Amino acid sequence: MVTGRPATLIRDLALVPHPEGGHFGEVYRSPTPVEPADGRGSRSALTTIYFLLPAGSVSRWHRVLSDEVWHFYEGAPVELWMASPDGNAIRQVRLGPLEPDQHPVQTVPAGCWQAARSAGDYSLVGCTVGPGFDYRDFALAADQPDPPTQLRAAPDHAQFW
Repeated sequence: MVTGRPATLIRDLALVPHPEGGHFGEVYRSPTPVEPADGRGSRSALTTIYFLLPAGSVSRWHRVLSDEVWHFYEGAPVELWMASPDGNAIRQVRLGPLEPDQHPVQTVPAGCWQAARSAGDYSLVGCTVGPGFDYRDFALAADQPDPPTQLRAAPDHAQFW
């Protein structure tokens, strides 16, 4: 059960459970349509959500076919892992208040795998996607018939499945 500040954020921001883990609420969906060059059809130009990771919750390995920009808002820093589309080149970054080796904004390029967790009691971030988020462009690694084996083999990554 989520309590304290995370419970207040869930209530006040009208957040709901996200399929990848955590809680989210859409903040903005552009009314302007765009046609991505990859032929996937019309999408909103831009979307933005609040995304909350309470302690013990993770954002499971997933990919989005558009660029995704993470913005830190409050709470503990976020440990964000990114991997190339083939699952290689896994790297970790910290999203949080500006400090050495930690930044308030991080971009995950289109098609890259990503996973995240809070480094503390909770983390509230925003995720902006362009072209805008559409569930047709979203995939969980665990649902793929042949997910990249490197994502499973990475140390401490079993929790992201």
